[in-house]
Formats: sequence, structure tokens, C-alpha cells
Amino acid sequence: MPFLEIATGSTLGVALGMRHALEPDHLAAVSTLVADQPRSVRAVFLGVCWGVGHTLALVAVGVALIALRAEMSARLTDLFELGVAIMLVALGTRAIRRAARQGPAGPSALHHHGPIVHRHPGVLKHVHVGGWTLARRPLLVGIVHGLAGSGALTALVLATLPTTATRIVYMALFGVGSTFGMAALSGILGWPLARLGGHARTWRTVSLLVGCLSTALGVAWGAPLIARLLM
Repeated sequence: MPFLEIATGSTLGVALGMRHALEPDHLAAVSTLVADQPRSVRAVFLGVCWGVGHTLALVAVGVALIALRAEMSARLTDLFELGVAIMLVALGTRAIRRAARQGPAGPSALHHHGPIVHRHPGVLKHVHVGGWTLARRPLLVGIVHGLAGSGALTALVLATLPTTATRIVYMALFGVGSTFGMAALSGILGWPLARLGGHARTWRTVSLLVGCLSTALGVAWGAPLIARLLM
């Protein structure tokens, strides 16, 4: 495998992955999650969990399509995209409900580790994989986004890269770039929210606005997809 081919594909994959993290549906989904966690460090963690889920879905579906030298059907692509739209509406309405119910101290949740029960201030539900801890909701959100984007990305690498190895490497690095991009973006979003942590009314207003935007984008995204699927 020529070094130049690897270097070019690697650089392009990371760069496009970081750009991919800035797409409107990704911004809307992660914004609703970050609004629940107004601390910059936690917000970065959410972005990383989103990126892990996104990368896992991209690589898993992409490798299968590359191995079969197949492309995802238009109908299946629309179904995955509709899943993103439904998810945006669900995240948006959840943010609106939480804004309406938010107490002055912020969200708080009990968490179980076997027989041990303890309280995390504002932590999301999470899963433990060996020594890793991943927030469950952003991980699932990332998986849904990864499934929706896997068809187009696979078609791109099949058309432009000559070998199976470079295609898989490109997709993995695209996912890594997306993870870095989303982690950075989440941290940027979380920083001003952290400054607003002591202002419950302003914090609730931000959560309400983010929820409304996510819901509106999900409806606008899903309506034409439903129309196409019903044809």
C-alpha cells in the first residue's frame, strides 16, 4: 500500500470527519444533550461518546458493504434518515419537558452499580465496558447518526479508493475525525452553559430554545422522507 495513498486518505478522512460533526442534525442532537450537562468537561465527554457510537456504526455497516461490494438501497437509506428525524423530535421534546420541570439545582439522578446506589448531580445514564464508562444516550444517538451516514460514505470510498484496506482505514479515520470534532464542539457549547450554571431561569430558557430547534428540524427533516417512503 503506497505511503502517499495512506497519508492522503488518512488526512482527508480526519478532516472530513471533523467537518461532518458540524452538520445541522448532529449539532441539534448534541446541543440537546449538552444542555442537560452544563459543564464543559462533561460536555466533551458527551461528544466523545457520540463519536464512539457514530464510528462503530459507520465502520460496522461500511465494512459489510465494502466486503459485499454493495451500496445501501435508497429505501433503507431513507429509513435510517427517518430514524434520525424521529430521534431529533424525541430529543427536542425531552429537552422542552426537562426545561419545564427543571429545578433550581439542576438535574440529579440516582445511579446503580450492583447493590451500591449513589447520586450523580446531572449525570447521564451510562454503561460500563471494562474500564471504560460511556454515556448511554449520546452513544445511541451517535449510532443512529452513523447508520444514517454509512451508505453515502461507503459509496464514496468504493468509488474513490482502490483497495479494501484503504477504504476501511479511511472510514475509521473519518469516524475519529468526527469524534474529535464533536468533542471540541460539545466543549465549546458546554463552556457558556457552565457559566450559566447558577442562573436557573437562563439555563432553562436555553434548554427550551434548543429543544424547540431540534423538534422543528426533526419535523422538517422527516416530512419529505415519510412522503418518499409512502410513495
